[in-house]
Amino acid sequence: MSDRQPRPEVTPTAPQMPLARILSDLGPLILFFVTYKFAGIFVATAVFMATTLLSLGAIWWLEKKLAVMPLFTAVLVLIFGSLTLIFKDAAFIKMKPTILYAFFGLLLLGGLKFERHFLRMVFAQAFELDDAGWRALTWRWGLFFLALAGLNEAVWRNTSTAIWVDFKVFAILPLIFLFAIAQTPLVLRHQIVKDGSKTDS
Repeated sequence: MSDRQPRPEVTPTAPQMPLARILSDLGPLILFFVTYKFAGIFVATAVFMATTLLSLGAIWWLEKKLAVMPLFTAVLVLIFGSLTLIFKDAAFIKMKPTILYAFFGLLLLGGLKFERHFLRMVFAQAFELDDAGWRALTWRWGLFFLALAGLNEAVWRNTSTAIWVDFKVFAILPLIFLFAIAQTPLVLRHQIVKDGSKTDS
């Protein structure tokens, strides 16, 4: 009779999921930037479309499901990327972030009117908040996305394509990251721990 205790089951791919998701989001953007520098906006747009589809396929292969946000983003990339290539007009691909962020902002703020906290669907696996916390966080993210949409619109209409590409790669992602970090005090203040009580902060 063996004295060895059975080892708990582990899923080696689980810790890799967040990294895989980040890489699937960043990969198309990085390749878009690099291709633009060597081959111009139209080739970069085609590469962006192709790698976006590949990243969706990678997420499906790893997780056997697709979240609504990356799927909707991919649809916009394909629509506005196709218009860019068909009409040879970079304005279409530049509009895509404006429409994407405006949609997210209006969706979040519109959901509040019907007491629907769509952020809960996105962050539920990371943390749980009380209703006041979800409401406040939704307001902040909704207004932030609308501000991003306005900022993208101002940049692409008033600067060169080269500046807009740099802005898309090196400004939007850091802004989103910094804004998310800035919400930590709100999350801690309204977070509900597993026993149903709120955290002390």
